[in-house]
Amino acid sequence: MKEILQYLFNHHTLYKSQAKAIMIEIAQNKFNATEVTAFVTVFLMRNITLQELEGFREALLQMAVPVDINAEDAIDIVGTGGDGKNTINISTLASFVVAGAGQKVTKHGNYGASTITGSSNVLEALGYIFKNNSQELQEELDNANICFLHAPYFHPALQSVGALRKSLGLRTFFNLLGPLVNPAKPQFSVIGVYNLEIARIYQYLLQKDHRNFTLVHGVDGYDEISLTGDSKIISKKGEAVYTTEDLGFPAVTPESIQAADTPEETAKIFRNILEGKGTEEQNSVVLANAAVALYHTGKFGSYANCLTMAKESLHGGKALQSLKLLLNE
Repeated sequence: MKEILQYLFNHHTLYKSQAKAIMIEIAQNKFNATEVTAFVTVFLMRNITLQELEGFREALLQMAVPVDINAEDAIDIVGTGGDGKNTINISTLASFVVAGAGQKVTKHGNYGASTITGSSNVLEALGYIFKNNSQELQEELDNANICFLHAPYFHPALQSVGALRKSLGLRTFFNLLGPLVNPAKPQFSVIGVYNLEIARIYQYLLQKDHRNFTLVHGVDGYDEISLTGDSKIISKKGEAVYTTEDLGFPAVTPESIQAADTPEETAKIFRNILEGKGTEEQNSVVLANAAVALYHTGKFGSYANCLTMAKESLHGGKALQSLKLLLNE
């Protein structure tokens, strides 16, 4: 590792093959925590390159625990995290709204590393038990229209660096890898990114995939459509900036979509929203993200129609029903 670190400290970047080999060795615990911390720190001082991201991703996918479920027509709605905004779990809430609207969702998530409450934290606080058995995941998908893949159960490397990431409490390149390595390999992905430079790298990488992707970025620094300002949306078809009015909502304040200070309190907010007790601002941001996800599949017609479907799912209790079925309530 010393040679690798010296190479990187001299302002070199890694080739794809080098990045892949290093990630495999990290997963195999060949380096101590200090060495891995130093390696991760390099990427806090500069952005990751396309080749590095490709190599790390290939390594994680190669080592991933295989998942055998029928996710051909499924979608994942996921953010990189690391935007420092501490919002309610918008992507996860939108996932239940989308599932309630009739679109299958294979949600990939993890504990928060640079935030208090990641998707795994909130679902665990709600009583969900993580699974790594394909048959159980398929049953969830069939019954609730959504299944949840807790990343450390499927990626040894993410498991081995979990404590280190939490102790750092900073956004690392592992934030960028999570949305790219869903082991269910859903046909559609809506990925929130916290800055446009990263969005460009994602775009170059995902253009090579046969699966469809949509990247969303709140231009004031959110890794989702926050409705606190304009949103940039990028897909294989092109890119555009949308105002909150374009998406069918008035602007909201950052304070109105804040999470709580603990996973348990945030889980209460999460449940309240799905039970129809959310504020107008909370509902709006969830619905906007869900509608964009439904529209992205190309199966449900216009954005206006997708927004109507999202509203029916949330306000008609279908999203809550998906949560209850997932939790076996």
